[in-house]
Order: sequence, then structure tokens, then C-alpha cells
Amino acid sequence: MHQVSDERHNLVFLAKKIKAWGIELGFQQVAIIEPDLNEASKSLNAWLKNGYQGSMGWMGHHGEKRYVVDKLVDHTIRVICVRMDYLNDNKMIAILKDNNKAYISRYALGRDYHKLIRRRLGELVSRIREELPNDTLSQRAFVDSAPVMEKPLAAQAGLGWMGKNTLILNSQAGSWFFLGEIYTSLALPVDHNDQPNQCGKCRACLRVCPTNAFPEPYVLDARRCISYLTIEHKGSIPLEFRPLMGNRVFGCDDCQISCPWNRYPAQSQETAFAPRHHFDSPALLDLFMWSEAEFERFTEGSAIRRIGYQRWLRNLAIGLGNASGNPLILAALKQRANSSTPLVLEHVTWAIVQQEQKLTPQTPTDPVSKYE
Repeated sequence: MHQVSDERHNLVFLAKKIKAWGIELGFQQVAIIEPDLNEASKSLNAWLKNGYQGSMGWMGHHGEKRYVVDKLVDHTIRVICVRMDYLNDNKMIAILKDNNKAYISRYALGRDYHKLIRRRLGELVSRIREELPNDTLSQRAFVDSAPVMEKPLAAQAGLGWMGKNTLILNSQAGSWFFLGEIYTSLALPVDHNDQPNQCGKCRACLRVCPTNAFPEPYVLDARRCISYLTIEHKGSIPLEFRPLMGNRVFGCDDCQISCPWNRYPAQSQETAFAPRHHFDSPALLDLFMWSEAEFERFTEGSAIRRIGYQRWLRNLAIGLGNASGNPLILAALKQRANSSTPLVLEHVTWAIVQQEQKLTPQTPTDPVSKYE
């Protein structure tokens, strides 16, 4: 009996250590849960049935591993959930209003978060193992990787609530943060934090979406989402969405910018997330003129690199087509048309038409006199 009591006491003490270590490693919130993804699994399967995943076929793979945690990592009974703020900028709206600038989703301005957070979580896993060197532990860290339902887990952990824009909202921090998880076989004491849904009647995120990507609150049709179109989608971007994309060339933050809970967002103290290469306010034309070697150099260590040079040019061509009429833009588009892949050429050709229409003087029609 004493042995069980001592073991429980040790785990309570370890849980406190884990949270302290997490804060020390740069996380703003750490919580431990006994995961329950039953309801989340029903929502996921309904979402997949509607085809809202688009070409992201991997969302339907792995079956129960997504929501039966011990089928992904053997003997998992707890999940350690963490939150790390990333916003390091406050001029999003100004860039969106300047159609000669390129808007890059704020999460991608600095270094790739996957590597940074994975390294920090790896350190946390190592510290746990050092505390229990004789125990056979089953543990694994995740950062937006593998079939992990991180948002439902974060909501259960009290890191926030699922907003109508399908992002986790936190009443103190807004939504500009990354999530990470550690699956573990340790029977750690669980937290009973709760952030009840505080969206109320607000529909700001739904109204502001440029492409009307929310068929209903709390449901995203990825096929209409600019983040999906510019990052995940590998082919031609449908004509109907091109004018609506404006200058958004990598991701979209409109539903976050408009959210009242982001009126006073938490600013990240993580220097790795600070904007690199002026990604917070670059000129569309400057980015479009990059060679492939320059793209590789300037996006080294960045999440932007994952889309590759051709999709980067595809997205920028749309942005240039939506920019104000400019002979320099038109010349750059025509120059690029001479040496483009079919994918890029299609979008460059579209952009050329848009620019030519803007640069062609419109002949005013003389009004017919009512006295004639």
C-alpha cells in the first residue's frame, strides 16, 4: 500500500517537474491529459466523408491510429500537450492592403517550427527518461506530424477551445501559437483545465474568409482555403479563387486577424520566429525574380521551402496578376513565360492578361444626350 502511495507521490512530483521544464524550454503552457478522442473521431470521419480534405489523402490514412492513441504509440495512457506562441509582427493588415507586397502567413516568417519544437520536446522526453532510468517507458513526441489529432487534444488539455475557424483559441493568448504533444505510457496525474467555448454569436472569421471556405461554423472546406491552395495543393489553382487570393502567396491568416480574441495577441519572445529576409513585408516582384538557387538559399531552414520553387512561382504569379497595373510587372511576367514549366506558365499567362487589362487605357463612352 505504501509502495503504491509513494509511486503516486513520485508521479505527482514528476508532473510538476515536466511543466516546469516545459516552461524553461520555451513553451507557454504545458498540460497533461488522459486522452478521449471519441467525439473528435466522429467529426473527422464526417469531414472526410464530405471530401473537405481535398487532395490531402493522408488525412484519411492510418485509420484508428488517429484517435486510438495506443495504436499509434504502444501503451500510451497520457498525452502531454504544449503551446508555443509564434507571432512576431503587428503589420499584417497593412501588408494585405498593399497589393504590391507579398503576404506570407505569419507562422512561416522565421525558422521552421517543426525542427525547433521537435528538438525542445525531445529534450523534455530525455529529461523524463533520466528521472526514471530503470523504467521501461513508451514515449514519442509529435509536432504537426504523424496521425495526431492535436487540436482536439489541445482543447481537452485546456490550451484553448476550438473556434468557429477550426483553430484553437486561448482567452489570454489568442490563436497565434503552435501545438506539440508527447504520447507517454506514464500514469501521470491529469490536469482538469477548461476553457469553455467563448465564440458566442461572433462570426467575424466566417465573414472575412476571402474564399468562403467555411460551409458552417467549426467546419473548414480545405478545397476553398487559401492556405490549402497555396501550400498543400500541387496543381493548378482554380480560376474562381485566383482573384480572391489577392497578395496571399503562402498561407492565409485572415480568420485569425479578424478574431476578437486576437485583438491583443501574445507576442513571441522566441528569436527563431523573428522575420527573416524581410519576409514580413517583401515586394511581390522581388520574390518573383528569384532564381531557383536564390529560392533555395533564402528559404533554407524555413517552412516555405516545402512547396518548392515551381509552386512558389505559381503563387507569386497570381499575386502579380492581382497587383496594380505596372509595366515592370508585365515585363517580368512575359520574361518568365519564356522559360516556365507548364504549371507556372498557366498562372503567368493568367497574370499577364490581368496586367494587360489594367494597363490598357479605357475609352470612356460618351453619354447619349437626352435631347437628341
